[in-house]
Amino acid sequence: MARRPQRPDVEPADNLGPLTMIAKAAAQYPRHVALALVSLLVTAAATLAIPSGFRLIIDRGFAAGSDPAEIGRWFRYLLMIVMVLAVGTGSRFYFVSTLGERVVADIRLAVQRNLLRQSPGFFEENSPSEISSRMTADTAQIDQVVGTTVSVALRNAITVLGGTAYLLYLSPLMTGALVAVVVVVIPLMAIFGRRVRSVSRESQDRIADVGSMTSEVLGAMKIVQGFNQEGREQARFAAAVESTFGTARRRIILRSLMTVTVIAFVFGAITLLMWRGAIQVVEGTLSGGTIAAFVLTGMLVAGAFGSLTEVYGDLLRGAGAASRLNELLNVRPEIAPPTRPQALPEPPRGSLAFDHVTFRYPTRPEVAAISDFTLNIEPGETVAVVGPSGAGKSTIFQLAERFYDPQLGTIRVDGVPLTGADPADVRRRFALVPQEGTLFAASARDNLRYGAWEASEEAIWDAARAANAEDFLKALPQGLDTFLGEGGARLSGGQRQRVAIARALLRDAPILLLDEATSALDAESERLVQQALERLMTNRTTLVIAHRLATVRAADRIVVMDNGRIVEQGTHAQLQSAGGLYARLAALQFDEAAA
Repeated sequence: MARRPQRPDVEPADNLGPLTMIAKAAAQYPRHVALALVSLLVTAAATLAIPSGFRLIIDRGFAAGSDPAEIGRWFRYLLMIVMVLAVGTGSRFYFVSTLGERVVADIRLAVQRNLLRQSPGFFEENSPSEISSRMTADTAQIDQVVGTTVSVALRNAITVLGGTAYLLYLSPLMTGALVAVVVVVIPLMAIFGRRVRSVSRESQDRIADVGSMTSEVLGAMKIVQGFNQEGREQARFAAAVESTFGTARRRIILRSLMTVTVIAFVFGAITLLMWRGAIQVVEGTLSGGTIAAFVLTGMLVAGAFGSLTEVYGDLLRGAGAASRLNELLNVRPEIAPPTRPQALPEPPRGSLAFDHVTFRYPTRPEVAAISDFTLNIEPGETVAVVGPSGAGKSTIFQLAERFYDPQLGTIRVDGVPLTGADPADVRRRFALVPQEGTLFAASARDNLRYGAWEASEEAIWDAARAANAEDFLKALPQGLDTFLGEGGARLSGGQRQRVAIARALLRDAPILLLDEATSALDAESERLVQQALERLMTNRTTLVIAHRLATVRAADRIVVMDNGRIVEQGTHAQLQSAGGLYARLAALQFDEAAA
């Protein structure tokens, strides 16, 4: 299996800084944020008011000589607090959860928008399955952060601060002892937190590895089963899953140790303070209601502080997810429109020129795909490019549509350098039929009109008819509305290719790029499609990559490439008589055909 391309190295953060991306996204919805904060404050205040209610019940209700009316008065007060807590908690859940979903949706849209701007070279160096993992697992982590973790963190922070203030009011001396314990716990929390953050990032990476491997193997299932490699792939997947589990277990152990340490210190201190308070009640220096309120508030504060230690780990995981998404959000496309793009001439002429072009793929910088390549294609001319595999034929198409920029030389469309024009304008001048028709998991109609989205029903059927696709499209269960499946799985290879050709016909561009467009068709379909292409090629510039030389005999000019360079040019007859590379390739193919 191919090695998964590595993502750009990123230093794992040891703080919550990456979460600023989430904060900026949430700031776009101030009303939701304000309502969520108000709900948080109300619920935190109501929670802290409960110990005060018990204090009043004990010190005033029971102290009134067991008067049922007085006791009922303070219990009604406590019941009112509980109702406020219930309504506030429900409101908090609604506003925070809605805000979380909205923020995640916006981040996904922003990341996808930026990914669509990237050149194909970016996806050679960054695995699409890895990116897919970031768009799903990492955004789910952010959803949890915004919809749950931040809310819990803020609520517990308010509880800790408000509760500590109330504890100071009840008993400054005991509260001072409790604060001293907290001062010891905070540095321990920071040490554990940094380690948890690092392991959490590693855990996210291992999960991405599992997703990438799953996508790779399932996408190549015919090869896996055809070569009886199910056992090996199962073992390889099991190793990746165990690695993921091992990393997750390290993270869980660290968080468990952090929780044990914090709870042991804080709750141990509260227990000792309760002991001391109980003695003061017996001595008459402290009221029963005060010690009850102190114990309840102390438990709330300790519980909130313990939750903060757990929440901190979740926030760190969210920061890891945010930093990974931020990489995708901030990456700048290598192929981008200039500040002031030069307009292409109208109406289009259809000329294409390569002037001393040298290009190396980003993933293979040591080898030049094409070297010192010069080729001028006149408007309306049909030029066929032939040569052995790896000669650089497909690279010409990639450069013509400006999926890459050459390291040396200039490429012009209608006299305008590609680097001076908007890439979108350049690509509108081309219609591409790849060697293997790429279809989307959509209806037949949507796949056809991908070349011209506003095409009418009549134009779609005309294109389908010209590409010899009309019959099988009409035979589909729902006609053009039939869902074609993942990658057009419901169609045969030849049918997918004819849909791709019809899509290019609808594009109606001045320059055609045909990458052996009839290679997947049977002889009869090839003849019909070739006739359609010949009609389409009339008065249009056509660049044809040909693997079968029989398809290029009628070209105005044949360009023969080898090792990224042009070694011969001429008509079929001229090149045959020259006795060079073309003649040898033609002899091999025609002799095989005769045999």
